[in-house]
Amino acid sequence: MERHQVELDAPGFDRAGTVIRYGNYGRPMIVFPSEAGRAWDYENNGMVGAVSHLINDGRVKLYCVDSFDHASWSDRGLPIEERARRHQAYQAWISDQVAAYVGADSHGASDAIVTGCSMGGYHALQIALQRADLFPVAICQSGNYDPSTWHGWGERGDSAYFTNPTDYVPHLHGDHLDWTRSRLHVVLTVGEGAWETHPTGSLPSARRMAHLLGEKGISHELDVWGHDVSHDWPWWRKQLAHHLPRFC
Repeated sequence: MERHQVELDAPGFDRAGTVIRYGNYGRPMIVFPSEAGRAWDYENNGMVGAVSHLINDGRVKLYCVDSFDHASWSDRGLPIEERARRHQAYQAWISDQVAAYVGADSHGASDAIVTGCSMGGYHALQIALQRADLFPVAICQSGNYDPSTWHGWGERGDSAYFTNPTDYVPHLHGDHLDWTRSRLHVVLTVGEGAWETHPTGSLPSARRMAHLLGEKGISHELDVWGHDVSHDWPWWRKQLAHHLPRFC
């Protein structure tokens, strides 16, 4: 399996962002790390290995990216509106610079999958809802899709609203909603075991998001695994290996 690492400028942040590519051919998939994680976390936690047969068979090509959560959602010293503005800058980095790199490196760049675990699951859902033209499939594992629950404080404005799917999905309407229905498919996976309810809120958030997507007629699946399934890498490896083959 070929592994290639690049550094892409990330304007407004304190360093460049790392992108690691795994594979030579196949449908591109952008991978978000868990909270405040780096591009190499996916490999280090066995996730790349869990789908290595798909990579080696030329079915999927992974692009694992850095997070900048340390400067946005994870910085509890900032009011929630500023955290949200910084997240929007990160999202612009993904949809502009990372997507351009993927487009130059891989066919089908406007048909990429996005995925991630824990906070990475939020990142995948958020960018897919905002940019389904680029990312029409989101595989979201054990995410919490309501940033207002992340130790937020201060007044909430437009940035906090438009980065919170739990807020804005109920208000989607008109031509944009019709287009989203025609374009996007979301997979929400979560367990019922340790840390999926407390303290992460992943299980109730996944159920809530599935309900909201269903009300709007947006294609989705809610896949709830058992009480033995915890908020942890061994289960995320199994879930990814179970779901990904259908999409590549």
